[in-house]
Amino acid sequence: MNPRTPKEPLGVPPEIQSRLEKAGLRRTLATRAVLGLFLARPPGGLTHAQALASLTARGLDINRVTLYRLLDRLAACGVLQRQADDARTWRFSLALPTPDGRDAGAVPRFECDACHRQFQLTDASEPTRAVTHDLFAALARLGHQGNRVDVSIHGTCAGCAESDA
Repeated sequence: MNPRTPKEPLGVPPEIQSRLEKAGLRRTLATRAVLGLFLARPPGGLTHAQALASLTARGLDINRVTLYRLLDRLAACGVLQRQADDARTWRFSLALPTPDGRDAGAVPRFECDACHRQFQLTDASEPTRAVTHDLFAALARLGHQGNRVDVSIHGTCAGCAESDA
């Protein structure tokens, strides 16, 4: 990694810092720069290539393998969410807690196939939590240990539908 300073310094919110510390991740320049990309909340999240291009544009030269590993570690500790789109490309986005404090990964989401923006469906979260509990119980009866459930509905968002009309 080149020691050039990125153009935008960033403070890490306490809830994210707590997750980093629990996972044993340090707040390195690369970690802060990557978090800065996602704290800006890009619509639809970012692919690895988009994150690499954004970091380079901000003046930070980071090895692509280092970035892959960092994105995976941030997803593993719950700071980022990782979802595959229809082209089987991983997209990363900031994992935000819901207003009632639950993990956003347990809330179903709608993803627009045109613009890849994601919308949390918090109104549908209670029935989904019951289904999620049933799935984890079924796995446990089989001797498996589930870690997370991702529920994603794909279609076209209102903004893209208006653009097409």
